[in-house]
Amino acid sequence: MPGEPRPAWNAFVEGDNLDVLATLAPESFDLAYLDPPYNTGNDFAYRDDFRGARGAGAEGRHAAWVTFIEPRLEAVRRVLAPTGAVAVSIDDHEVAHLRLAMDRVFGEQNLLAQVVVNLNPKGRQLGRGFATSHEYLLVYARDAERCVLDASSASTVVESDFPLLAEDGRRYRRLPLRNTNKRFNPMTAPTLHFELWGDPVSGRVALEPFPGAVAVVPVFGDGTPAVWRWSRPRVAERADDLECRLVRGARGERVDVYQRDWRHPVGGRRKKLRTIWLAEEIGSTDTAVAELKEILGHVFESPKPTGLLRRLLDTMPDDARVLDCFAGSGTTGHAVALANLADGGRRTCLSVNSAEPTRPGSNAARAGYACVADITRARLRAVAEQVGGGLEERES
Repeated sequence: MPGEPRPAWNAFVEGDNLDVLATLAPESFDLAYLDPPYNTGNDFAYRDDFRGARGAGAEGRHAAWVTFIEPRLEAVRRVLAPTGAVAVSIDDHEVAHLRLAMDRVFGEQNLLAQVVVNLNPKGRQLGRGFATSHEYLLVYARDAERCVLDASSASTVVESDFPLLAEDGRRYRRLPLRNTNKRFNPMTAPTLHFELWGDPVSGRVALEPFPGAVAVVPVFGDGTPAVWRWSRPRVAERADDLECRLVRGARGERVDVYQRDWRHPVGGRRKKLRTIWLAEEIGSTDTAVAELKEILGHVFESPKPTGLLRRLLDTMPDDARVLDCFAGSGTTGHAVALANLADGGRRTCLSVNSAEPTRPGSNAARAGYACVADITRARLRAVAEQVGGGLEERES
């Protein structure tokens, strides 16, 4: 309603995430991000070693970890909107078990992607075997048929994709106006098979003959009839975005029509995201440590870079309600604030973290953070002060 105060961009709850999730309203979030313990057995600021009733062997550790994560996935599914999505970070220790668990909870038909995330471009040099330089992001829809996640981004559109320069200085590339998919042909789309007139010298294209023009009909490379991607009305409306050219193919020279695809079209441009995300695009563990160090100091060994979360946020509407129930160092809330500041969005983020004690001797403990939740809270307070958007601290 007009005049009502806008909610804070960030909210924080300290508590066990399973207990907190049980208090949240069904279907109240559009995007959930989880960065659970990876079960590596290493010592971080938090516990990352699951040992089950069957002992400390690999089978027991995996079973204990699945017993831990699966009810939390079920709880996240309950609070996701029907149009929502969930993304979970993981590495090789549990990726196979996580994917099976997510198939059970969300349905394998709702898998949107298993993204490879290059967070350590140098590769881990310690230990035996290969120098691992990646982990994963498993992305599932609550319902793939209804999900609003748009697997594209404006940030991945680069100038080199548009090598041509128009007289007015705008960059563009040429795309065939002919539909290259043989499922679309004069039998299946008869209204899109029609004659255009074009002059390969001037480049002009029109629906009617003009001096110097030749008739052009769409054909496939083998000479069989094809159809245009644009209808007659669209050609009439955007004839200046078309270009006639003489091309040489396997069957000799022919005249064809191309679309000038502009670098900056009206409404902006997005490009489909690949399933490998490079550190140079989204940041690395090293850049994430530097980001956090700037705010709190070196208190977390392996935070996520805000660029990773910014890319994920970019796939959703700019008013998305975001949940991070393994909030760690608070990267998701930080990314939400940065995204809102950049584009005027109205995203909100609820971060949840437990009061698990920090490991004695860790950087966090030495810095005075008694529990992991203290780190999250401190970062989100700093973000509210430095970036804006406020912070609501709730009781669990």
